[in-house]
Amino acid sequence: MSDWMVTQSPSRGRRPRALSPLAEHLRDTFWFAPTAAMVCVFAVWAGAQLLDTALVEALQEDGEYDTLEELMRFADDAKAVVNAVSSAMMTFIGVVFSISLVAVQMASGQFTPRVVRLFVRSRITKATFAVFLATFVLTLLVLTSFDSADDPRAVTSVPLLQSVLTLGMVALSLLLFVLYVNSTLRLMRISQVIARIATESFRVVASMPVPMEDGDPAGLGPQTAWVPHEGRAGVLRDVHIARLVRVARKHGVVLRLLPRIGDFVVPGMPVLAVHGGPVPPRRALRRAVSVGVERTYHQDLGFGLRQLVDIALRALSSAINDPTTAVQALDRVVQFLAALSRRPLDTARHRDRDGAVRLVQPLPGWTELVDLGFTEVRGCAVGSPQVCRRLLAGLEDLLLLAPPERREPLLRHRELLRQAVGLAAPTPADRAFALRPDRQGIG
Repeated sequence: MSDWMVTQSPSRGRRPRALSPLAEHLRDTFWFAPTAAMVCVFAVWAGAQLLDTALVEALQEDGEYDTLEELMRFADDAKAVVNAVSSAMMTFIGVVFSISLVAVQMASGQFTPRVVRLFVRSRITKATFAVFLATFVLTLLVLTSFDSADDPRAVTSVPLLQSVLTLGMVALSLLLFVLYVNSTLRLMRISQVIARIATESFRVVASMPVPMEDGDPAGLGPQTAWVPHEGRAGVLRDVHIARLVRVARKHGVVLRLLPRIGDFVVPGMPVLAVHGGPVPPRRALRRAVSVGVERTYHQDLGFGLRQLVDIALRALSSAINDPTTAVQALDRVVQFLAALSRRPLDTARHRDRDGAVRLVQPLPGWTELVDLGFTEVRGCAVGSPQVCRRLLAGLEDLLLLAPPERREPLLRHRELLRQAVGLAAPTPADRAFALRPDRQGIG
C-alpha cells in the first residue's frame, strides 16, 4: 500500500498551505462576508464621524466660520446624493440577487446540482453583495449625521468625510457590479464551470501531504480502542488534521481515521481507531470531525472527479444530448488522473514536528479513481462515437504516463469499451470509426 506522508524538511520546498476547516466552512457560506462587511462599515463610519466632529470643532475654535459655511453647503448637496444612493442601492441589491438565482437555477438544471457550490464560493459574488449591503447601511448612518442647524456657530457636525466615503463606496459598488456580471456570465458557460471544478480539485491534490522517500518502517501498533461518531448523521466533510495530530502527540498514540472523506456516517459508527495507548479524552476530540449534508472540496480527493463525471453523464442523457460537453469533461478527468498517475495514494500519514506518525487518513486508490472517472461515462458513451474516440485517446495517454503496476484498470476499461462498441456498432466501418482514438472526439 502506498502512502502520503508529511515531512518537515525544508529542502523539499513549501507546498500550498491548506485552509483550516473553519475557513473552508466559512467559504461555503454566504452570510459571513456581508455580515463582516456591515460590521466593518459601521466601525469605519464611527471613525469618520469622530473626524468630522473634530474638524467642525477645530474650525469653530479658530473662527473659520466662512470655511465652515462652505462645508455646510457642500454637505447639503451631498445629502441629496446620499438620499438617492440609499434609495437606489436596494434596487441594485435586488437585481444582483435575481441574476444569481437565475444563474444558479440554469447551472443546476443544465450541468449538475453540485455546481451550485461554485456560485456560493465565488469571491466576486460575495464581495458584490457585501459592498452593496455595506453601502446601503453606510448611507443610512450618514443620513443620521446631518445637522439641521443653519448657524455655523451652533452646528455640531458636518459629514464631510462621511459623504466622501459614501461616494467612494458607490464607485466601488459600480465597479464590482461590472465584475460580478462578467463573472456570472463566465460561470454560466460550461467550459468555465468545468475549468473551475478542475482548479478546485487540483488545490486538494496540492494540499495533500508530501510523500517521504524513506518510507515509514514503524507499524502503527495494536489497536487499543475506537472512537464512535457523536452527533448528527451526514457526510464526513473533513477532519481537523492539526488538532488530531496535537492530541495524538500529547497522549502518545496514533489515530487512524476509519471512514474516508465523503463517506456517510451515522451516530455510533466508529470514526477513529486508537493505536498504541488509551483513548484521548472526548473533549480533546470535540469538533475534530466535521459532518454536513453534502460533500465539499476540502480534503475530498474524489469530489471534483465526481462532479466532472456528473456533468458528462448529464450531457450524454437523452434530454440534453450534448456529447461535446462530455468530451470537455473527459478532458479534465484525464488531466486529473494524469496528475495522480505517479503519486502515492491509498493513505495519508500525518506526522508531528518530531517526525512521528500521529494520524493515518484513508484516501481513494488509483483503481477507485480510474473507475470513478470512466465507468459510468463508458456505459453511456457507446452510442456517441465522439465520446468513445475521446475516451480511448484519454486511456491511451494515461497508459503512457502510468507506471506498469497501475495500467491494469486502464487496460480493463479500454477492453470493455471496445467490446461494448463492437456489440453496438451496426457496421464494421462504424465500429472502426468509433474505436479510433482522437483527443478532440471528432474534431
